[in-house]
Amino acid sequence: MARQNRRLEGMVMGPDGDPLTLDNLPAKGTTRWVIRRKAEVVAAVRGGLLTLEAACERYNLSQEEFEAWIKAIDRHGLPGLRTTRVQHYRM
Repeated sequence: MARQNRRLEGMVMGPDGDPLTLDNLPAKGTTRWVIRRKAEVVAAVRGGLLTLEAACERYNLSQEEFEAWIKAIDRHGLPGLRTTRVQHYRM
């Protein structure tokens, strides 16, 4: 019973409902950002798996760029992360 009540540390729920750990996040230094990878990093930060500072350092992102990802998800869901459709989602 204690096993059922134990919180799984080092794991958060990813954008597709699968668990995320540090081991299955995008590779450190990733430069090709598809929607899924951006959403996984945002979920990791929001879930406390990574700090904002750690995510920015790990992926060489500015805080402004990362915050833009969060804003895009909050406003438009995952489709808001499409770089080819940025102007469509800008307000």
